[in-house]
Amino acid sequence: MTKRRLGRTSIQISPLVLGANVFGWTADKQNSFAIVDRFVAAGFETVDTADVYSAWVPGNRGGESEEIIGEWMANRGRRHDTIVVTKVGFEMGPGQKGLSASYIQKAIDASLRRLRTDYVDVYMAHWPDPTVPYAETLGAFQKLVDAGKVREIGASNLDAAQLGASLDVASKEGLPRYAILEPEYNLYDRSAFDGPLRDLAMAEEIGVITYFSLAKGFLTGKYRTEADLGQSPRGGAIKAYLGERGQRILKALDEVSATHGAQPAEVALAWVMARKGVTAPIASATSLVQIDSLIRAASLELSARDISALDEASRL
Repeated sequence: MTKRRLGRTSIQISPLVLGANVFGWTADKQNSFAIVDRFVAAGFETVDTADVYSAWVPGNRGGESEEIIGEWMANRGRRHDTIVVTKVGFEMGPGQKGLSASYIQKAIDASLRRLRTDYVDVYMAHWPDPTVPYAETLGAFQKLVDAGKVREIGASNLDAAQLGASLDVASKEGLPRYAILEPEYNLYDRSAFDGPLRDLAMAEEIGVITYFSLAKGFLTGKYRTEADLGQSPRGGAIKAYLGERGQRILKALDEVSATHGAQPAEVALAWVMARKGVTAPIASATSLVQIDSLIRAASLELSARDISALDEASRL
């Protein structure tokens, strides 16, 4: 499998990242272990999580996903060849959020304990924090890099103006810049990344791993009418996709899938993998059947005609 360089960093990753947002939520520990086992056995190595996963589940406190990944790495002896991406900033509880220097230091130590490791490969600012100057956040990240707790830093959910401002501060202040970007991006949700943000990321050689790469599950083809929304705890978030444009995209996915003998999700991920400026999409699975499908997506090569049909179907 051909690996891709993550921006200007020394990190090389496969063209698919496993999303661990479901670990401790819709995938229990045993199931999560089986999914990661299958993923790495197929030659993949990168897992994306966050400290807040999955605090929204009744009875959870946050950190459950990191704990499962940490236990898996310790149990399997795989820390040395697993690339871990985690995040800081999303609210974990009263007084536990944001990108201040003091909070970042506390948060990384908590993440490292849960992950059972002394470093993370990529540490990302989860959401912009307008109350904290970029210089303070980047300075805090610099200390973590210097201490060997973090290899590379990145940011999620920045627009082009915010990313540009952070890069300017890093340059002027001699601070580390965000080397990796994690935007929402998929065949349906294109506007936030396509355009100025993608242009800037490409110009600055920033690695890009996309989240919600299957539009919260809509692009699997599992949800086609409102009656289908009850199939999953995530179904309610998909209702907004069930309009004329969404149906047009599903029709194109069905047609391209039939040509390749593939599943719609595989085609949707292959489309993201083929986009200029994207290093790899993130996708999650709650079963071995699902992870096997995601794995197949990495070897699916779409033709120019396939891509054109998908682009046309997804036009705004």
